[in-house]
Amino acid sequence: MWDHIDGLGSVEERSLVEDLITGNREWQLKYRELLEIQHAMHGEELETPSLRFTRNVMEEIARTRIAPAANSYINKRIIRGIGAFFLTTIGACLIYLLAQIRFYGSNSPGAGFGYPLEWKDRLNSFNWGRIFNSTSINIFLMVNLVLGLMLLDMWLEKKKRQSGASI
Repeated sequence: MWDHIDGLGSVEERSLVEDLITGNREWQLKYRELLEIQHAMHGEELETPSLRFTRNVMEEIARTRIAPAANSYINKRIIRGIGAFFLTTIGACLIYLLAQIRFYGSNSPGAGFGYPLEWKDRLNSFNWGRIFNSTSINIFLMVNLVLGLMLLDMWLEKKKRQSGASI
């Protein structure tokens, strides 16, 4: 109907709309209403706000109480405790893994002069299946990985909010 009022659309569409307007009472009422809106939009100049409008709005916003920053109600000791827990857990897992490595070559009989093995040889001689075969260890490591990623996400989000607030 707006296309008909604006004089747009094909001839068939315009004739169809004219037939609906002449034959249907609801279409006639809606057409008159839309014509009034069209004339009001084009006939009158819209009101413009005063020059101090923006300043008045900003002054009203300044009078309201601003919500406190997240730093004031988040206990930093709890966040540090959670971070220390994860670091301790990851450190314990690494120490456990390193303690399970058995180095062959330097202390075995007939090893020659006791030169230490290269890291590549040490890792190849290590039986990883002995550690990662346990279901409980796998679940423990996956839960720690997910929790660590969540902690990293929260930290990055906090950094993003802090850098966005200063702009």
